Amino acid sequence: MWGGRFSSRPADIMQAINVSIGVDQRLWAQDLAGSRAHCRMLMAKAIITEPDGQAILNGLDTIEAEITGGIFPFRDQYEDIHMNVEARLSELIGEPSGRLHTARSRNDQVATDFRLWVRDACDRAVEQLQGLQKALLARAEQHAGDLMPGFTHLQTAQPVTLGHHLMAYVEMFGRDAGRFADARTRMNENPLGAAALAGSPFPIDRHMTAQALGFDRPMANSLDAVSDRDFALESLAAASITAGHLSRLAEEIVVWMTPMFGFASLPDDLTTGSSIMPQKRNPDAAELVRAKSGRILGSLVALSTVMKGLPLAYSKDMQEDKPPVFEAFDALTLALGAMTAMVSALQPNTEKMAAAAGAGFSTATDLADWLVRELNLPFRQAHHVTGAAVKRAEALGVGLADLSLDELKILHPGITEAVYEVLSPEASCASRQSYGGTAPEQVRAQIAEWKSRLA
Repeated sequence: MWGGRFSSRPADIMQAINVSIGVDQRLWAQDLAGSRAHCRMLMAKAIITEPDGQAILNGLDTIEAEITGGIFPFRDQYEDIHMNVEARLSELIGEPSGRLHTARSRNDQVATDFRLWVRDACDRAVEQLQGLQKALLARAEQHAGDLMPGFTHLQTAQPVTLGHHLMAYVEMFGRDAGRFADARTRMNENPLGAAALAGSPFPIDRHMTAQALGFDRPMANSLDAVSDRDFALESLAAASITAGHLSRLAEEIVVWMTPMFGFASLPDDLTTGSSIMPQKRNPDAAELVRAKSGRILGSLVALSTVMKGLPLAYSKDMQEDKPPVFEAFDALTLALGAMTAMVSALQPNTEKMAAAAGAGFSTATDLADWLVRELNLPFRQAHHVTGAAVKRAEALGVGLADLSLDELKILHPGITEAVYEVLSPEASCASRQSYGGTAPEQVRAQIAEWKSRLA
């Protein structure tokens, strides 16, 4: 490719460190799309002739057929996907192939290919996230009124419903989808035509290629166009946050499946056994989803480290941009698919969840709220009285609802029989009618709103 300047071939070690076709051949579809758009623009602007342009387009069609048919000769000697395509095009059509690279560089070519790939990956992530949300919505609707303990510090806090708990993840994954959509909007600018770094002296039409490739506009600065990888970093940041949310849900599934909790189980086809302990049913899919978060976050750190301190414009360091992005999105695709399958197949033990919902004095806040509402106590005084009630119940080995009225009156003489109406987990959940609360009616309203959004 640069034989006019160099008198010898690259050393073996240079070839080994320089070659990237094993990684970037995944960009073949984007490379062909960019080349077609560029060729048609060159023809339209009379920079190349119609016969040459048509020969190039026909050759690119043949290359696509070879790749999809599994017979394309990917060769290390041609270093990357761009040169592999160009070399094969030369073999197929001869001299006209050399005209395709007019008014472009591999710098703007790879920036365009990679941007197109990441844009598609963001679209796939949004689609998968919405599929996961729909699975969560279906389960939340089934369990909108089923009680479970709500936790803070993984200690029993207040009763909630399982539907409410699952809807929290619908909200999280909705924000994740929004981040990918935002990243896509910002990345949807076309680098093609920036050439090596300074633009082109040919009368090219960058708006034409932008439109052909589905970009909103050309990138406004040629230096930025070839050196920017913000789109990849932002997408990895969105992927990392998504992976964190997946890991949280995976952790809960792992905890729920332990015999000590016994809140849920997964079917045989989504669990594994043990080579030595016949009784085991391991939530390996959840554990592996949890582990993927580390790989995805590591990809963000890796690319951030590659990009820091690079002077404008292109540096070969940026060849290392694709492995972490490809690895992260591969892991994310797998994790989203596995989590959607687990959510759809999860078998909650609603009886055990409901029994646990009333444990640990989970309605203590309801007692304090009743004292404020009915006896007009300042909340801090009500908090103190309730704490004393919990201490007394703990000493007697009973729940709050099992304390006698005489015991409660010792703590505050104004307490009446009506207090027992708020001390059950069912009453506690039903009372949480504020917007976004755990009352089953509120949960069903949120489910209906999300179903409408995702329709």
